[in-house]
Amino acid sequence: MAQTFTDLGRIEAIRQLFEGTGFRPFEEPLWFEAKPQECITTASGLLLEGIDFNLVYFPLQHLGRKAVLRVTGELHAVLARPETLSVQLGVSAKLDFPQVQELWKGVAATAKEFGYKHLSLDLQPSRNGLTIALSATGRHSAAVSAARPQPQSKDLVCVGGALGAAFLGLQVLERERVKFEQGSTDQKVLEQYRMLVGSYLRPELDPRMPVQLEESGISPSFGYFVTRGLADALLRLQRDSGLGVKVYADKIPFEGGSFALGKEMDVDPVSAAMNGGDDYRLLYVVPIAQFERFRKDFQTFDIIGHLARPEVGAVLVSPDGLEHPVSAQGWT
Repeated sequence: MAQTFTDLGRIEAIRQLFEGTGFRPFEEPLWFEAKPQECITTASGLLLEGIDFNLVYFPLQHLGRKAVLRVTGELHAVLARPETLSVQLGVSAKLDFPQVQELWKGVAATAKEFGYKHLSLDLQPSRNGLTIALSATGRHSAAVSAARPQPQSKDLVCVGGALGAAFLGLQVLERERVKFEQGSTDQKVLEQYRMLVGSYLRPELDPRMPVQLEESGISPSFGYFVTRGLADALLRLQRDSGLGVKVYADKIPFEGGSFALGKEMDVDPVSAAMNGGDDYRLLYVVPIAQFERFRKDFQTFDIIGHLARPEVGAVLVSPDGLEHPVSAQGWT
C-alpha cells in the first residue's frame, strides 16, 4: 500500500523527498552572499493542473523537469547563472507520496543539472489539483550587464530551436486522450510524432548557455524565454527596446513533421509558432557586428529577423513580402 501524507506528516515527507538528491532539506529561507560587482536576478513561475498540464499523459518526472526549466530559462535569458530555487507544491488528495516522489526526482535532478546551489521545498494541501510554484535567483557579473550594447535597427533576432512544436505535440496528446477515454488509442500516432510530443513533455535547454555567451564575448542587447509564443516575445521586445521588430515567416525554424501534422489537424504551423506557447526557447537580440562570431559559435540558433525603425512596429513578413502586424493574447 502506498504511503500517504497522513502517515508521514509534512516534515517527514519533505525529509524523505530530499534523500539522495545531494541537496539539504529545510534550508528556508535560502540566501547567498553576492560578491562585489555582481548583479542578482530573480524569476518566478506557476504551473496549474488543468491549465498548464494534464496528469493523464504527463509523466511526473518530466513535469518536475519542465517546471524547473520554466524559471531557469528566464535566468538564462539575462545571462544569469542559477543559484537558489524554492519550490512550493499544492498537492491534492488524488496524489499519493510515491507520485510526489516521482515529481520531485525530476525537480531535484534538473536543479542539479543546471547548477543550482540550494534547493528548498514546502508542501501544502490543494483542493483544485496539483499546483507548482517556483522562485529562482541567479547571479551574473555587473560587467556583463555594463557590456550590453544599446539596441540598434538591423540588430539580429535569433531563436534557439524550433517553434510551434510544443503546441502541435500538445494537440496530438489531447486528441489521443479523447480517443483513450472513448476506449481506443493508437500508439503508432504518438511514435510518428515523437519529436513534437517530446517538445511539449520534455523541452531541452543548454545548461552552459550563460557561460558560453559570456566566454564568447557576445553581448545580446535583449534576451527572452519564449513560453507564450513568439508573438508575445516580439511584443515585449518592441516595448522594451523602443524599436520596431521584423520577423520573417520563412526563417522561423520548425520541427520535422510540423507541416504534415498541421495539415492533418488543420493547424497552421506558423500560427502555432507565433501564438502556441510552451516552446521553452531562448531568443536573443545580437548586434549585427557580432553576426559572424555568433553564427560560428552558436549553430543551434536561427536568425529569424531584425530590429527596425520604431514606426515599423512588430510585424511578421510573409514569403510574398507582405507585413502583418503581430498580435498576442493578453496584449491590446
